[in-house]
Amino acid sequence: MVKLLARLFIKDYKNIKDNNVRSAYGVLCAIFGIITNLIICAFKIIVGIISGAISIMADGINNLTDGGSSIITLVGFKLANKPADKDHPFGHERIEYVNGLIVSLVILIIGVLLVKTSIEKIINPTDINLDYFLIAIIALSVSILVKLWQNIFYNKCAKLIDSPALKATAKDSLADILSTSVVLVSLIVAKIWNLQIDGYIGLLVAGFIIFNSIKLIIETSSPLIGEAPDKEFVAMVEKKILSYDGILGIHDLVIHSYGQAKTFITAHAEVDADVDVLVSHDIVDNIEHDFMLEGINLVIHMDPVRINDPETNKLKAMVAEILNEIDDRLKFHDFRVVHGPTHSNILFDVVVPTVYNKKDEELNTLITSKVKEVNDNYNVIITIDRNYIGGKDE
Repeated sequence: MVKLLARLFIKDYKNIKDNNVRSAYGVLCAIFGIITNLIICAFKIIVGIISGAISIMADGINNLTDGGSSIITLVGFKLANKPADKDHPFGHERIEYVNGLIVSLVILIIGVLLVKTSIEKIINPTDINLDYFLIAIIALSVSILVKLWQNIFYNKCAKLIDSPALKATAKDSLADILSTSVVLVSLIVAKIWNLQIDGYIGLLVAGFIIFNSIKLIIETSSPLIGEAPDKEFVAMVEKKILSYDGILGIHDLVIHSYGQAKTFITAHAEVDADVDVLVSHDIVDNIEHDFMLEGINLVIHMDPVRINDPETNKLKAMVAEILNEIDDRLKFHDFRVVHGPTHSNILFDVVVPTVYNKKDEELNTLITSKVKEVNDNYNVIITIDRNYIGGKDE
């Protein structure tokens, strides 16, 4: 169904890295959601009113909010596709994250309102008119099938364009399937055993909606706060840079995302200090150009290192052993040695875990003291770095 609708309504639908195509997929999902949610919402609310089943009406109102969420999604994708301007030089694609957060908040508010309505039904119970049992069963069953269709549709589009907003919407559809199934069971229980558990089921559905909305809020707000990049993407970047002849190592990797189709990366690449600087610079230029062809803006700082100096290599091995004794998670780079008549300066950067139990000054003093135990004429100059890609140092 996704491919069929994409062929009919999206120009160049296979070019999913293009912002206009991504936006078109988002708009397609939003319109699909508006139409389907309004249909099943109207069906449920009508059945809920004539039967007096608060759980069915609550489920219908939940679908109404889904339709509203689809409108928010529609507006969000339209705004996210706006080109960069002087106030937003990186574009507006992060609006998609804001859109996902708004959808999650709307779901939470509706869940809270349903709690109130359900508690009122428990306190003041009213019988369900089971004369409309068959119609109610049909309404709920059709709703489950439509929501399953929505979940599949949204998931396929979310994977195609890697959209957090559509992922949130797909999870919401799955939650709706479960909540409607519970309402369906309560109706059957009322019919067979004459047990009026409508208010309790409404409360259960509301609790499920609230729980799911809180999870969605956490998931959709994380990119706005500044979450660590995807581990597989980090591994791909490192592997690709290191695949070029002349690159000895990389460090200080920082990845910023301004939307699923706009990524900025900075990195330090180590090159042999004995190789002509113009040759090394040409290698770096080629790497940056190749990444740009994939839509990734990469800037590399070139760090020349000496690899054929026995004394430097010996001191480097000494520092590696000291750091490993202190904490095997500690890494270092930009290692240099400057020899003088009375002392030698040893300069390097130490990368510490994101969360670490030692303060920078304490760690600096500890490393310096251990190096001076080897030779008091060593003057240690240390820069403390943080890991900004997460995962690897924890």
